[in-house]
Order: sequence, then structure tokens, then C-alpha cells
Amino acid sequence: MFGLANLTGIFSQDMAIDLGTANTLVYVKGRGIILSEPSVVAYHVKDGVKKVLAVGEDAKLMLGRTPGSIEAIRPMREGVIADFDVAEEMIKHFIRKVHKRSTFYKPKVIVCVPHGATPVEKRAIRQSVLSAGARKAGLIAEPIAAAIGAGMPITDPTGSMVVDIGGGTTEVAVLSLGDIVYARSIRVGGDRMDEAIVSYLRRQQNILVGEATAERIKTSIGTARMPDDGRGASMQIRGRDLLNGVPKETEINQAQVAEALAEPVQAICEAVMTALEATPPDLAADIVDRGVMLTGGGALLGDLDLALREQTGLAVSIADESLNCVALGTGKALEYEKQLRHAIDYDS
Repeated sequence: MFGLANLTGIFSQDMAIDLGTANTLVYVKGRGIILSEPSVVAYHVKDGVKKVLAVGEDAKLMLGRTPGSIEAIRPMREGVIADFDVAEEMIKHFIRKVHKRSTFYKPKVIVCVPHGATPVEKRAIRQSVLSAGARKAGLIAEPIAAAIGAGMPITDPTGSMVVDIGGGTTEVAVLSLGDIVYARSIRVGGDRMDEAIVSYLRRQQNILVGEATAERIKTSIGTARMPDDGRGASMQIRGRDLLNGVPKETEINQAQVAEALAEPVQAICEAVMTALEATPPDLAADIVDRGVMLTGGGALLGDLDLALREQTGLAVSIADESLNCVALGTGKALEYEKQLRHAIDYDS
């Protein structure tokens, strides 16, 4: 009997998926995160039929560089599915990539969803996962997964505040006794920051850059606060000159990036302030003691913790593996399903 239990453990390919707007991470039970790829699909359209050419890393290289017959898109927008068929193909591809060994075993899959997702959006995600070959699909709210992944003691009778800044959404939540007391989801994240950089450069320098360049600017010299010297580090960028239509190289510095990102950063700060105002007094007192935890890729934006600290007056810390927090938390929900079953929704 013991041998049989061991055997089922070996063949258990149950997985947790962080289906993000920018990246998809897959956690396999007992093995940890074994896949992290961009949520991008490239397909060829012939006679109205879509044929998938590349998914993930390979497809991301094609973004903004495709000929007319090929399209490279991100099927997730603001944390939810924007293109149902393409999202299903993407999930199928990632499940197959992880599931090299066997096709006879259908995995149980837990997926995280933004707190603000509507029942229709949740059903779309569940349906895509089931169509992609899962035997059972559970959903967990992103703020809970992020808090678990960041190692916060969410099951204690004390208040914890988590701010998860993803590609499409920022989730601000106050948690206590393993569940959400207050949560707010705003459609501002890494994508909105990239768009802000693109429109700033178009406006101020008459140069048009692509999303990939904007993302590189954000990750290299992005900052949420004005540099002390009023300029900060700088980098060379290339784009198209809007005045005469030819390619052009120019320089951008941190002060300009901070100016470009002022609006999305302010939106995140305001969401945190609104959450603090709506928090019951006793839990607010706990948050003063414990501070605020930042998770998600957006948490890595330079000086964002300091900008939040200035606005709220609270201690703000960044989770150790902020990029992987949601995937790790969703994975822990899979590993400790009995203790966390109240947080997993299998039937909406």
C-alpha cells in the first residue's frame, strides 16, 4: 500500500499556474516552479484558420516584428483572458511542456485570478484550463496567493497588507484569518508603465519606440522618484523620429522616466491609501506594526517602496522573490490544499 502511495506521488503532475498578463509561471506539485515564460503566442492565419507557430520566449521575440500573415499577441489583458482560443492554446502548450512524461494522466490545476475578476472572466479561465486537458480546475484570488508566496502569516488573527503589482493589474488587499478583509484591484501595472514611457517619449522627444524598448527602459533605469541630482543614470535608445520618419538614436535619463511614470505610480499609491482608509481600526493597527509587503514584477521598479513610504508613512518592504510570489503561493495552496481549501474555488 505504501509503495502504491509513493508511485502515485511520482506520477502526480498536479500543477499551479500563475496565468499572468506578462508572464506565465507553472509550479508542479513536489517540484516547485519549473516553467516561466512570457504570455505571448504567435500564429499564422490561413483561410481564417489560426495555426500556432510559437509560444512563450520564441513568440515574444516576434512581438512588433511580424509580417502581415503572422500575428504575435498576448492573450491575457489586465489579468484576464482577452482571446479565448489563443489563451487555450497557450495553456495547452505550457501543460504539455511540463507534462513531458505521460499523456494518460490529467492533472488537477489551480490558477490564480485577480480579485476583481467577474464571474464571466473566472468561468473563461476555468473553461480554458479544462479544455487544455485538466481534470479539475480550481481558482485562488491573486492577493491570497501573493501573500502566501511572500511568507506572510495570513492564517493568524492579525492584519497583513499585500500590494501585488503585476503586468496588467495591481491588487491591494488586507488579509486576516486566511481570507480577504478588503481588496481592491486597479487596472494599472507594468503594461501601463510601458505605455506611459512610450507616450512620454512621443510627446516630449518626438520619437516613437516599441513596447520592448519601453520595457527595457523601465527595467534598466525605471524609478518612481525624482533622482537627488535631478538627472540620474541615462541610457541610449533607438526609435523612429516622428518629424521626418527616419530611425533615430537619443538619450533618456532617470528624471525623465520618473516624470513619465508619475501617473501610474500615483494610481498605485492612491489605491493603497484607499485600502488603508477602508481597513477596520484593529487591523489598521496591525498594519502599522507589520508594514506593507510589495510583490509582483512591478515591485522591482526603483524606489517604489520609498515613494509608498512617503505617501503612507508605513514601513514598506519588497518580498524576497517578488516575481515568483504569486506562483509560489498558488503552488503552496496546491501542496497544503486541506489547510487552504477555503481559499480555493472549484465550482463557481
